[in-house]
Amino acid sequence: MEPMTVPGTLDSLKTIANYVMSAAEQAGLEKKEAYKLRLAIDEIATNTVLHGYEEAGLTGNIDLTTKITDKTITITLEDSAIPYNPLEHNCPDESDLHQSLAERDIGGLGVFLAIDGVDDFTYEFIDNRNRNHFTLNRSVTKLTR
Repeated sequence: MEPMTVPGTLDSLKTIANYVMSAAEQAGLEKKEAYKLRLAIDEIATNTVLHGYEEAGLTGNIDLTTKITDKTITITLEDSAIPYNPLEHNCPDESDLHQSLAERDIGGLGVFLAIDGVDDFTYEFIDNRNRNHFTLNRSVTKLTR
């Protein structure tokens, strides 16, 4: 699948979602897996746009690349927004998830769902760029349907 670059704006989120769904289809993912991948990437892309660009008074692009192997699909989002490692921020733990919405701390649930919804998530900050890697395993049963 060809890489894609979009402006780091809210208007680009639908284009990003379409790219993810196209990549998921090309990889032969089932609808449920494709949705999880889309949800994960949408959450991080939204955070990049809102917090990494808009709130920081910055503009920039989001680059998307896809790598499909016999066993996995990995989509990478790369941007020049302010550094943000989702793995270093307070995601809710198991006890938080059982509290009512009124009792929970604000924030972190979307990132938790994003990371929890994929088989592997990694983050790196290289050459002043954020790189978020989302990987799903492609099972044999998914590929033979």
